[in-house]
Amino acid sequence: MYSFDKYGWKFGLERVSLLLQRLGDPQKGLRCVHVAGTNGKGSVCQYVASVLEAAGYHVGVYISPHLQWFSERIVIDDVPISGEDIDRYVARVRPVVEQMIAEGEPPTFFEITTALAFLYFKEKKVEYAVVEVGLGGRFDATNVIIPLVSVITNIALEHTEILGKTEEKIAAEKAGIIKASVPVVTAASGSALAVIKDAATKLGSTVVVVDDKKWRRTSRSQSSQEFRVQGELREYTVSTGMLGVYQGQNVAVALAALEQLQVQGVFISDQAITEGITEAFNPGRMEVVSDEPLIVLDGAHNPHGMAMLRETLDQDFPEMNIVLVVGICHDKDVRRMLEIIMPVASTVVLTRSSNPRACQPQELLELARSLAEKQDVLVCATVPEALGTAMSVAGEQDLICVTGSLFTVGEARTYLFEEAAVS
Repeated sequence: MYSFDKYGWKFGLERVSLLLQRLGDPQKGLRCVHVAGTNGKGSVCQYVASVLEAAGYHVGVYISPHLQWFSERIVIDDVPISGEDIDRYVARVRPVVEQMIAEGEPPTFFEITTALAFLYFKEKKVEYAVVEVGLGGRFDATNVIIPLVSVITNIALEHTEILGKTEEKIAAEKAGIIKASVPVVTAASGSALAVIKDAATKLGSTVVVVDDKKWRRTSRSQSSQEFRVQGELREYTVSTGMLGVYQGQNVAVALAALEQLQVQGVFISDQAITEGITEAFNPGRMEVVSDEPLIVLDGAHNPHGMAMLRETLDQDFPEMNIVLVVGICHDKDVRRMLEIIMPVASTVVLTRSSNPRACQPQELLELARSLAEKQDVLVCATVPEALGTAMSVAGEQDLICVTGSLFTVGEARTYLFEEAAVS
């Protein structure tokens, strides 16, 4: 599967459509919620899926990228696809892929994975599938589905070399998931929202806008927080173990999407909503993995995500001394991300994941030193080394925050859980 990474991202639906057609079009007939946006996609997917599972439905979830293991991408009822099933379904897909290679149209890694997920969901007879867009929307491999509801979480600058250099252009790409007469839920604002509304109007689709007036946090602790959300159908009071004040927007978007399913006749009880939101879990997003010192993993991987992390650290941990472990991909706005997050920390430990896109620590060091005020800036070659350094610097009452990319967070999570198992 990973050998197909060499084909990179190739936009267009022709290859994935051909691949799926030759596999019997397993995506047809799937009852889906399609989720795009800049940040919050993964959390919204988990909230929606968790509520549907609490309501008694058989639910598939397709997300990307994975944090630690490939199987995290394809999940049914909270159970990742097994190694045996991966082998079995790859064997099913392989002859079709080889035929396409021979024809000079090799599919990409993401297209193959998407086809595998749809085939798995169809044959396992899931009642609902929650599908996360990989990149953009209009030409993303997942955009072959006709969902019950389309979700666009929010819009900010990301992947500008691919999606466009303005929020309006990025919004147009993400609005490409909107289908005729399929309702849209979005937390976009300003000119990006105008683009989405215009696209929806042309296709005869209604738009539900979730703005900051629709939700507020009513309480928080180190392990959970409570939100009050004003939906289209009623008001909700829900608790979630997923931390960060920005989760209020994700909860509100998920509830708005679930309401659109209810309008279409999907039975979801109030109890299922309460239980589902409470039980939802999205690893590596403001995830607390240790108490002394407090270690938080957050996969903020663009300036918008980093700003939300900064807001959470400022609001929820104002008195704590913070040690940052940061590894960022070189194709991101590295300077802006460091500008946003460095002021919260007393010490910044720069590192890199093993992903080929990871920025070299020495490159980060040059930028960080130019931005540093009172911070100590250290460099470590690997994520485990960086964690070891951070733990040697931090006191028991300090906070270590690992961030910058999902790849960095994934490696940190693997190392920390392996260390915990050994001890």
